[in-house]
Amino acid sequence: MFDAQISRRNFFVAGGCSLVSASIADKAATAADSSAKNSICVFTKPFNSLAYDELADRIAELGFDGIGAPIREGGHIEPRAVPDELPKLVEALRKRDLELTVMTSDINDPNDPLTEKVLKTASELGVRRYRMKYFKYDFNKPILKQINEWRPQFKDLAALNKELGITAVYQNHAGRNYLGASLWDLRRLLEGIAVDEIGVAYDIRHATAEGGMSWPVTYHMIQPHIDTVYVKDFIWNEGVKPQNVPLGDGRIDGYFFKLLKKSGFKGPISLHEEYLDHRKPELVPEHLAAINKDFATLKKFLG
Repeated sequence: MFDAQISRRNFFVAGGCSLVSASIADKAATAADSSAKNSICVFTKPFNSLAYDELADRIAELGFDGIGAPIREGGHIEPRAVPDELPKLVEALRKRDLELTVMTSDINDPNDPLTEKVLKTASELGVRRYRMKYFKYDFNKPILKQINEWRPQFKDLAALNKELGITAVYQNHAGRNYLGASLWDLRRLLEGIAVDEIGVAYDIRHATAEGGMSWPVTYHMIQPHIDTVYVKDFIWNEGVKPQNVPLGDGRIDGYFFKLLKKSGFKGPISLHEEYLDHRKPELVPEHLAAINKDFATLKKFLG
């Protein structure tokens, strides 16, 4: 449907009407069965250059239910601007029947002066979840000691979330020193914490990169804590470095989605397109085309 080489202006003019019509028709056809389907959102990091209304228009045209928006330093909204700006973004989304599904944040410290202000504003606007900032290990210190030192911080943040009526999700991000990359450590930290206070944003791409052939073991281990699922794909570049690729062109296949369906998972699914340069505004049409293609693949995986 999309030509990656067309201009941004022509993309919006030529594609807008047909996409809106298709999106409305699709949503109308599935409205009666909406309770049985997962909400599907898209990570909007590539669209920082778009105004709120334009962003909402583009996402609605693609047929998503909502967005995962970077509300952090360098994102759509800086944390200090949340009280003034977040209502504007949420309103722009609601006018298109969209939600702010996941607020991607820099929050992991309940004692930071901005934490409660940002979360209170988000909760009052109906935002139900936010992705936490990562913790990273210091290899000069014992690993288990660091996990134990983080435990009170997790519990205090969980208590604040419960008070405000919002859920934190912690993403398992691949990497040498990321807490949660191997998932066993995250499972340990979440013991005794309700999933609606702090859950997991389970990223199948990162889980596969870290777990190789055994990723289903850690998936089943962490599954009771999963609130949200993140979807993207990758290959091993020269057998050493993971490289993001279009969904379906890499290591992620239908087996994960069969497991997800079997588990009865009802939470949101967030699609991430991270194989094009998100820093270049002139690539917005290419990002939209890529996301549209990945969304079609995701729907096939989900059946």
